Amino acid sequence: MPILRLKDIRDMSGEDRRKRLTELRTELVRLRTMIKAGGAVENPGRVHELRKTIARVVTVESELRSAKETLTKGKKKESKKV
Repeated sequence: MPILRLKDIRDMSGEDRRKRLTELRTELVRLRTMIKAGGAVENPGRVHELRKTIARVVTVESELRSAKETLTKGKKKESKKV
């Protein structure tokens, strides 16, 4: 599974982002389990890449959520003033 770029993450729908986040977390757990068990991992740098990609996806989700909350708060304030 290739690592996602920020532009690709932003272009995804919310459902696709959540699905991809679940897949990335599952792969990270699998790799960490292999490392703990003493098995050889094909690409140890993949753990670092997965962690960074997970952080990117979570950050985009958070940004969108806070933007949505800001919009709804702005509308509530305007309606109270009228």
